[in-house]
This record gives sequence, C-alpha cells and structure tokens, in this order.
Amino acid sequence: MDLTLLKKRANEVRKGIIESTFNAKCGHPGGSLSCADILTYLYFEKMNIKVDEPKWDKRDRFVMSKGHCAPALYAVLAEKGFIPKEDLKTLRKTNSYLQGHPDMNKVPGVDMSTGSLGQGVSAATGMALSAKLSGESYNVYTILGDGEISEGQVWEALLFANAKKLDNLCVIVDNNDLQIDGRLCEVNSPYPIKEKFEAFGFNTVEINGHDFYEIEYALNKFTQCEGKPTAIIAKTIKGKDVSFMEDKCEWHGKAPNEEEYKIAMADLEGVEF
Repeated sequence: MDLTLLKKRANEVRKGIIESTFNAKCGHPGGSLSCADILTYLYFEKMNIKVDEPKWDKRDRFVMSKGHCAPALYAVLAEKGFIPKEDLKTLRKTNSYLQGHPDMNKVPGVDMSTGSLGQGVSAATGMALSAKLSGESYNVYTILGDGEISEGQVWEALLFANAKKLDNLCVIVDNNDLQIDGRLCEVNSPYPIKEKFEAFGFNTVEINGHDFYEIEYALNKFTQCEGKPTAIIAKTIKGKDVSFMEDKCEWHGKAPNEEEYKIAMADLEGVEF
C-alpha cells in the first residue's frame, strides 16, 4: 500500500464530489465526503475489477446502499478511469447519465441502481448468495449510512446473510453520526451498532474510517473470515476535509455556492500528504 498515493487519490475523489455538487447546484456532499477514503481503498487496493471490462462476470461487486451519495461513487469511478472526470460536472443535469442516484444501466462500473434506503444491502446479499450458488469466488461490498440502518429491511437482509453464511459479503457502515435531521441519538439512535451486528451473527470490526491502515486491517479481517458475513463500523466525519462542512448535518443535502466552492477547493488543495 502506497499511503501517500492513496491519500492523494482520496483527495481527488473529494475534489470530484465538490466539483459535481457545485455544478449541479444540488446533491449530497457531506456523506459523500465521509466515505471517500473507504471507496478509494476499495477501488484502488481491494476490489478485483477491470476498468476496460466493467461487466466482467468474475469481478467483485460494490453496492452504494446510501444511493444519495452517488457523487462519491461517481468521483471514485472517474479517478479509477471508468468515466471521464469532466463528466462529473454534468451531475443531475438534464440528459446526463450521472443522475442523483446511481444507475447500473447507464454508468460503467455501477453494479446496482440504488436510492431507496435499506434496499442496497438486500441487493448486495442477493449478489453474495448468487456467487455461492454458482461457485464463483467474487466478493460483494456495500456501504450503508448510519441513519439508513434504521430501515427494517436492512436487518432482514442481515438475518438472511448470517443464515446463509455469506462470508463473501462485507457490509460497511459509514458512521458519521449525522443524518438529515441531526445527530443519530436525537433522531432514532441505532447505538450500539457494533453489538447489534454481532448479535446478528456478523464478524464485526470497528475502525477509524479515515485511516487507511485501519481500513486495510478491517478488510483483511473480512477476507480471512470463514462461515459468516463481515460488518465494518467505520467512524467517520461528515464533510471530511472541507472546513465549513465538517460535522454539520446541514451539508447532508445542500450544494456549495460559488464562494463556498472556492473555499472548499482551497481546503482540499491545502491537504497535506
């Protein structure tokens, strides 16, 4: 692992998130910024994928269960080379293929169309079961928002994943402790998250979701585990690395204006590696 290169790539992903939401004049930058490091590690270090063959049948799969954070997914796909970086500026524009939620039929590298919260993890579970039934060795990764896990469908999927011993499924919770209406504990507390996943039979690891060594450790724990699915509870900061967005719930679904865009990009330009 080249730590400096990974940090630079994650920073480029964050710039892509700001660029796309600014040009769209809408979108979800806060939660996109919080999961940028995890996505960067998955796409550049962990997942077995082919940029020139997005539908390769033996590829690892990724599902962005919190589909409103499509800006993060698009930005990492652009950084990886699946789509042109220039296209990020077309986010949510009429006739753009980069809509507000990922579309697997239009965007190269997107494995599942998502948007209705709670459904992505069910799709990921189905993909993992399909691999087992067909004797394939690919893994399936999915990122959920911590507010999203209030959806009952999430827990039905987790029960199923454990019952079917889907050790090729890795569920990552982006635990930035904020949802659209405020702190999790003020809205509908899911805590303790780690213990709940353990009770549902998951191999569970809690990490700093911005530390690449900890991300690597957790994902290695996943690939080494046999007989049960894995959950990674990643403690993160909403709006990470943008000064005025960090840990602010109001940036869940609001785009920066021109002045804020300039400040955000300056913040990201100033990140040290």
